[in-house]
Amino acid sequence: MTNALPPRFPITRPEIEHVVAVFYAAVRAHPGLGPVFAVHVTDWPAHEARVADFWANAILHERVYDGSPMEAHVKARNVQPGMFSTWLALFDRTLERELTGEQAAAWSALAHRIGRSLRAGVVDRATLPGGIPKLR
Repeated sequence: MTNALPPRFPITRPEIEHVVAVFYAAVRAHPGLGPVFAVHVTDWPAHEARVADFWANAILHERVYDGSPMEAHVKARNVQPGMFSTWLALFDRTLERELTGEQAAAWSALAHRIGRSLRAGVVDRATLPGGIPKLR
């Protein structure tokens, strides 16, 4: 399939899939993130394929992802405010180890923009003014 838009930065679909696999191996081993994901993910290869589709859509403009990350994270109901910064730090370390500096910087910037939106939609909707948690 020919894309109308050029990739956001030079990277291939196999590189995206590799980064996603390495990252989720680190997530599974992480003492804070691993248990949160384990509650929701029972089929890691399928989850990783879906996340790779998300990134291929966001970076390569492939039209292969049709989900809603916001909806998935809101429905999880166990995502806490500090988890986004932990997730992003782990993702950044993975990017730095697995990609060129240019690729890592560009993907990190995109991930941080998306992360800010997700955090706002997931965490901020669960708080009242002043940061007071809403009762569920």
